[in-house]
Amino acid sequence: MTGIQEVPVHALLADGTTVRIRQAGPADREEVLRLYQKMSPENLRLRFFYVSPASARQAADRVAAGERPGYRALAAEREGHLVGLAEYEVLPPDSTAEISVAVADDWQHRGVATLLLEHLADAARTSGVTAFSADALSENRDVLKVFHDLGLRITRHFDGPEVHCTIELTEDDTYLSAVEARGRAADVVSLQPLLRPRAVVVIGAGRRPGSVGRAILRNIRTGSYTGLVFAVHPEAGAIAGVHAYRSVADLPQAPDLAVIAVPAAAVAEVAEECGKAGVGALLVVSAGLDAHQSGGLMGACRRYGMRLAGPNCLGLANTEDRVCLDATFAARHPGPGTAGVAVQSGGVGIALLDGLARLGIGLSTFVSLGDKYDVSGNDLLQWWESDGHTDLALLYLESFGNPRAFSRTARRVARSMPVLTVDAGRSEAGRRAAASHTAAAATPTMTRQALFTQAGITATRTIGELLDTAALLHAQPLSHGPNVAVVSNTGGAGVLAADACAEAGLAVPPLAADLVDELLALLPDGATATNPVDVTAAVSEEQLRSCIGLLARHGAVDSVLVSLVPTAVAAATGEDLVGALTSLPGPLAGPVVTVLPAQAARVELLPAADETAVPAYSDAEDAARALAHAATRADWLSRLPGSVPELPEVDTGRARDLVTAYLDGSPEGGWLDPQATAALLACYGIPQIAWAWARDEEEAVVAAERLAGPDGRVVMKAHWPGLLHKSEQHALHLDLQNASQVRAAHRDLVTRFGDRMTGVVVQPLAERGTELFAGVVQDEVFGPLVVFGLGGTATELLADHAARLAPLTDLDVHDLLTSPRCSPLLFGYAGSPATDLGALEQLLHRLSRMASELPQLAEADLNPVLAGPHGITTLDARVRLVPRHAHDPYLRRLR
Repeated sequence: MTGIQEVPVHALLADGTTVRIRQAGPADREEVLRLYQKMSPENLRLRFFYVSPASARQAADRVAAGERPGYRALAAEREGHLVGLAEYEVLPPDSTAEISVAVADDWQHRGVATLLLEHLADAARTSGVTAFSADALSENRDVLKVFHDLGLRITRHFDGPEVHCTIELTEDDTYLSAVEARGRAADVVSLQPLLRPRAVVVIGAGRRPGSVGRAILRNIRTGSYTGLVFAVHPEAGAIAGVHAYRSVADLPQAPDLAVIAVPAAAVAEVAEECGKAGVGALLVVSAGLDAHQSGGLMGACRRYGMRLAGPNCLGLANTEDRVCLDATFAARHPGPGTAGVAVQSGGVGIALLDGLARLGIGLSTFVSLGDKYDVSGNDLLQWWESDGHTDLALLYLESFGNPRAFSRTARRVARSMPVLTVDAGRSEAGRRAAASHTAAAATPTMTRQALFTQAGITATRTIGELLDTAALLHAQPLSHGPNVAVVSNTGGAGVLAADACAEAGLAVPPLAADLVDELLALLPDGATATNPVDVTAAVSEEQLRSCIGLLARHGAVDSVLVSLVPTAVAAATGEDLVGALTSLPGPLAGPVVTVLPAQAARVELLPAADETAVPAYSDAEDAARALAHAATRADWLSRLPGSVPELPEVDTGRARDLVTAYLDGSPEGGWLDPQATAALLACYGIPQIAWAWARDEEEAVVAAERLAGPDGRVVMKAHWPGLLHKSEQHALHLDLQNASQVRAAHRDLVTRFGDRMTGVVVQPLAERGTELFAGVVQDEVFGPLVVFGLGGTATELLADHAARLAPLTDLDVHDLLTSPRCSPLLFGYAGSPATDLGALEQLLHRLSRMASELPQLAEADLNPVLAGPHGITTLDARVRLVPRHAHDPYLRRLR
């Protein structure tokens, strides 16, 4: 079930207005009646096909009848008034529901009907409805357009003046893209009062020079802001040259943005005053709000449709000419530019502002998100995508409210601009209480990295590394691959730079003989040019320029790293070797960076003659990591978006029935027994080795005789609820060759485990092959994560795993197969036969499908999966279910 049935949600209309979506019921009869009574006769005719007072009463009575099987009604309201209503009713025995939608006259053409239908479709899918049907007059172009623009597959049948529409509810990429586009447009409009305000009020600008509110007011006043500025202070008068009013209600006009810098206890009351006065957005820098105060703040924002940045934040800035707003308490005004920055930490925000200023990289927009009650990184990505100014996005996020929606947005935005972040929180020790190999492998770090990798986000380890990479991506063309030419004026510096490149995952390939000859013809005697290229201390500026230019244009490498050490030779001859870098004639095929060990700053941008810049690093490792990030981005951009394949022989209905049946008997969830596990995996076509369940010794002997392979050998595994790691418990016997050994093994298990053991699993002894591991874990925040890697008893010890968030595309599966260190074993290592890669791909896709369709699937652990040239099979599997409702991460709603 969606959250709509449990608690109301808020969402944005096309014009940025906030409405509340909730389930309608008996208490709404009079509001529904009033909705219809206020409609014009023409709209009533289009809604009911004729005009009659009875139609409105019947519609109100239908809603007032309350919740019942096959019926659902959703209401959209603003400040307690009903502005729209959508209903569906299933006509047995079909899985198709008839729908109706009504919108108040003065709320039409604002997206109310579309938003209601999106939420109604989500509720219907959860209840098993596969299609909507609706009848409309052919002249009712507005409602027909609403149906068409949903993005769902629609068929129409004309019958005289009426049109019968059937709308399939399949949630494919076309539909998600349509929802995404509507959400993006509404989000950007709703952020206008926050990021492009025409008037700003600062509430809490104290008379003390050191107060936060006063610092923000001073920055607004001295930062060339083009709009109106007000202040609110209980004693009125003037503050920092701005006339202060006693309350928000006393202001001469309602400002778009209110900056709130009052004590935590007063924040909610001030927010309520702002809402009543018609303020469009809030920036709350106040910190320390408790749960009650937070609820009051959010309640006011949602009630009056105000977007909120913060609380507990540094402020925001927009350097566009028409705005020039600096509503931060940072020490310096940010310079104008094209970098968008959003951070949750004020300290990190200050560090990034200072670092970018040192590099000369100006800002388009800066937003300190603070505790991120409302406006998030996802909102800012959508703003930067459409603002016409931003071409570089920098994020520092400590939490993700809706990671799957964030991933989809970032994946789109990263196609048009680099999106960089710091992967914070890597030191967390993982899930210490993990019950399975899958959960043990799926650490928060791995989950975040999967998100970043799939979305094309460049994730760095530190703020310094973020600035290193931002400098390169801002100033230089993108590399086309990992091959680097290292050029140095001393041999040792070249060796260190080459080592740094290799450790960063780059390649320093030998240069072709003809290119070596060309380089040597340009360089002084004694130079070497195999790569690294040692130009010697005697190199002149012109020789160095010619060498770098040749390498940067030849095509043999993708980027050039130049390491220059100060020498007495250059000093004596007056050669400006750095000048060779800043005067390279363009255009260049790839990036050129330099390492200057004598440089004091970690990274600088050296202005070049063609209005570009050359990144200069003090350490080769920093330069190499930045180049590696650029190469990774280039590789991601070169790949077409992947697709999720259709899978034959999947029985989703039976799988859901199995899950429901188990949770009906075990409401708190738990681990499935072997029979239920096998049945669930079979629903998704996941190959399993033949097996039999035996309750006692005699059944075990019979099973062994039936399952024994040509060599007559079998395996016996004990089972009891909660048994997870059989090898650690010594709860299995291998290589049993006859009935007497089977009996002895069973007696041993009974002796050691007694009544705990509910039975044994008997399997044929598997053939030799590569032991792999595949599994799924449902992350409470990120959703289902598919994990793959080396299997067997050492899977956790070696920790050779890769992970991707479901649903998996074909590219995600390729990455999963090639990322672990053990991947050469799959492709035929040292002359051994390659495994059946097609079968492995199918396994991962089927696990992904199972995880995506069954939110109750907490963990699935397939270990080992035996892979060979003729196919794969699962030798052991464990599945844990928990009660969990479906949640559509792409449904439009505010946090």
